[in-house]
Amino acid sequence: MSDTPSDRKYLQTHEWHKPAGDVVTLGITQFAADELTDITYVALPKVGQTFKAGDRFGEVESVKATSDMYTGVAGTVTEINEAVNADPGLVNRDPYEAGWLIKLKATNAAELDGLLAVDDYLKKIGH
Repeated sequence: MSDTPSDRKYLQTHEWHKPAGDVVTLGITQFAADELTDITYVALPKVGQTFKAGDRFGEVESVKATSDMYTGVAGTVTEINEAVNADPGLVNRDPYEAGWLIKLKATNAAELDGLLAVDDYLKKIGH
């Protein structure tokens, strides 16, 4: 799984976090998307909704299972990926770019330091 980006932080629950200034983009990993198989629905929060680190921000449904999604940083949702609402399979096809899920304005970006680096995440999933 060498295509797992190194410019992000990861949660044990397979969400990735890509910081850009005080905005953090979140999505789920290729591993999670592959495990879920065909994603049929993604429930995303509303813009303006706030979360604490560790909160559930949505869920993803596939032909195989429904899984909650969590944030590793506190913040306010500034944008959701409307393209994923229209085409949930985008998460399967391109989870690290076009299939991103939400953008949060982080209230404490230092929380990212407590998340997994790519090497630690790859060890967790056995790669």
